[in-house]
Amino acid sequence: MEIKGQVSMVLCGPAGMGIQTVESLLTKIFRQNGYHVFATPEYMSRVRGGMNSTEIRVSDHPVQAFVRRIDVLIPLAKGAIDHVAWRMSDKTVILGDRDMLGQEIDSDEYSCRHVPFSQIAGDIGNKVFSNIVAVGALAALFGIRADLLADFVGRFFQRKSKDIIEKNINAARAGHEYGDRFVSEGDLKITIQSSDSPIRQAFLSGTEAVGLGALAAGCTFVSSYPMSPSTGVLTYLAKQSNDFGLVVEQAEDEIAAVNMALGAWYAGARAMATTSGGGFALMCEGISLAGIIESPLVVHLAQRPGPATGLPTRTEQGDLELALYAGHGEFPRILLAPGTLQEAFTRTAQAFDLADKHQVPVCILTDQYLLESYYNTEPFDVHSVKAKKHFIETETDYLRFKITDSGISPRGIPGYGKGLVCVDSDEHDESGRITEDHNIRIAQNEKRLRKRNGIGKDTIAPTLWPEDEYKNLVVCWGSTFPIVTEALTRLNRDDTSLLHYSQVYPLHSDTAAYLEKAEKKIVLEGNATGQFARLLKMYTGIEADHRILNYDGFPFSVEKVVEQLTPIL
Repeated sequence: MEIKGQVSMVLCGPAGMGIQTVESLLTKIFRQNGYHVFATPEYMSRVRGGMNSTEIRVSDHPVQAFVRRIDVLIPLAKGAIDHVAWRMSDKTVILGDRDMLGQEIDSDEYSCRHVPFSQIAGDIGNKVFSNIVAVGALAALFGIRADLLADFVGRFFQRKSKDIIEKNINAARAGHEYGDRFVSEGDLKITIQSSDSPIRQAFLSGTEAVGLGALAAGCTFVSSYPMSPSTGVLTYLAKQSNDFGLVVEQAEDEIAAVNMALGAWYAGARAMATTSGGGFALMCEGISLAGIIESPLVVHLAQRPGPATGLPTRTEQGDLELALYAGHGEFPRILLAPGTLQEAFTRTAQAFDLADKHQVPVCILTDQYLLESYYNTEPFDVHSVKAKKHFIETETDYLRFKITDSGISPRGIPGYGKGLVCVDSDEHDESGRITEDHNIRIAQNEKRLRKRNGIGKDTIAPTLWPEDEYKNLVVCWGSTFPIVTEALTRLNRDDTSLLHYSQVYPLHSDTAAYLEKAEKKIVLEGNATGQFARLLKMYTGIEADHRILNYDGFPFSVEKVVEQLTPIL
């Protein structure tokens, strides 16, 4: 049996078995050998027990999306096959240990190749090495030489003791012997055209892209209370703090985190609070505070399924309306929703400039799928990011909330100049002092709302792909972009285009024109009620003809998008 062109491999086992270590090792090996790689994990919300899996797609061309199918499955414990059975077919090949899995692997439904992972690992010294045996077997199926594999495994574990390094190398070699046997006997082989040299593109996760965007924008303060899946951004930036002069504060709760970020902006820093849905709910009063004191604020909201704790380690696009309406009262805001690693970098960097320029809260909407997926991407253009600060040196007659035609008052920093920078959470006059004068209330409220005119001019245009001429228009936002792109590529229709929004509020002024041009308007999003479709109708009066929704905690698969679009188109 030969698998050509590209392959979707899934490793599955209980938490604590090193599935993520295997993912990291394999993706590095494949990239070093000239393959394009995409990887995305799924895991249960348990420290021990339950089943975790990771999908690794290897291809001769760039791949950036989750697929449902499994070409090769490596189950590393009992229950693994049942856990991913919904993704398997009669074409799925199982590399597994019959002695461990028993009747689970003896099913007539699947093509099985016996590899005694546990026995090999036990002979080496510990069954914990089973996952490295699997690495060796997979490397052999790709024709990667045993000596190159051993060298790479040695370097990967170089910080371990000499004994551990040697045992990992032996485990990889032993697995390679089994995989090589399948290849030599013509039983199983993976043939994918690789480049002559290692892939030189960056290989990053969404978490790292968001963090790098913040650093490029001059972020100097990060506050957070850890909450999956946003915690990765906090820990990534903490690792960079010494090199970039970054203050990282793990707060006692999300209320403290958002207020710390506001205090940092008030003092002249560029600050971000990072959280997930439940934590963002606690930040709502702080976001409203940003509205009335007209403070810049950047909040990274990593979405996961709710309500309440919901599915804490899964993915969803269910917090759009939460971000849209968070905070009591009326005040301008901006919502960004990157769909790729490049956009995760650029939109995060832009968030700081937009917040600083317009003195409003800006929310970056990501999700578990985007944050924890890895793939090749071109290096980020850090030189295009201009971290321009928008505060002034104050004079003695400085008025923090001076009435202006644009709605933007000159922003001062305490200690930078001669003026008093007075802010207050109550309604206030131009100097910042509390008032209940209804005429001043009207003037200040209308001043704040006038910022919407300037924000509208800075709104980021949606991406139309591939054609300007179309009969059918698929509209999506956030992390679904690469998935829908691959699905439309498979459908290969010249009458259908994709319109992707990486800024979901305010909507770009051309939105209605894009929608009116289409005979069929299909909105695709990862929630149960069509939140973005509702937003489109609210601001354009145009209703989607069809909605494709997904809310099972998993990302859209390319196959599901194709299956849902086919009867509509």
